[in-house]
Amino acid sequence: MKIVFLEDDTAFANEIIALLEAAGHDVAHYLSGRECLRALGEFQYDLALLDWLVPDVTGAEVLESLKIKGSTMPVIFLTGRDAEEDVVAIMNAGADDYIVKPTGASVLMARINALYRRVHSNQNDLAIKVFGHITIDFSKRQFSIKDELVKLTEKEIELALCFFSQVGVLLSRSHLTKVVWRTTPDIDTRTLDVHVSHLRNKLKLMPEYGWRLSSVYHQGYRLEAA
Repeated sequence: MKIVFLEDDTAFANEIIALLEAAGHDVAHYLSGRECLRALGEFQYDLALLDWLVPDVTGAEVLESLKIKGSTMPVIFLTGRDAEEDVVAIMNAGADDYIVKPTGASVLMARINALYRRVHSNQNDLAIKVFGHITIDFSKRQFSIKDELVKLTEKEIELALCFFSQVGVLLSRSHLTKVVWRTTPDIDTRTLDVHVSHLRNKLKLMPEYGWRLSSVYHQGYRLEAA
């Protein structure tokens, strides 16, 4: 199995890599979220093992980027954060399992193997959901209004999936650029503004249609029911 591993503690990472390789797995290790995202855009993996707090782009943002790009690859968080609200937040965001460091070798391997078997024996499509006048097919990453597909660019699709997966949440400009553009937030902010404006018009995210995609000054954007 090819595993992508995000962990900035080199000593700990080497222990896990040795364990996984001894079990016959091929491991690609990255120290920063940005490097991990770049690799995920270039190569195919069978499973992701992610730490949360890493440089540039967090493990949580790597997970979100995977989900909006339609990835069904199983994801396990291996992290020192053990608060109940952290576990709930990551599982609700789409992680398949959550393991608190440190953990025993046998437990880690059992969880990895069990998750891989479960995911690959039951590849169900993501649900089709309705948000007022908009129908979203998450498996096909398609948006429809009155049974007519709305033509969106790739970045508009990813922005829309960000907003509709977190309705009511204020998403910062920094967060959106990292998740959608897979980079640190150094793109021209007008690029983000233009994409959001196009998305608002194409999907009719306006109060008269029941939705509001609003800009929060100097902070970011929020999608909410009007």
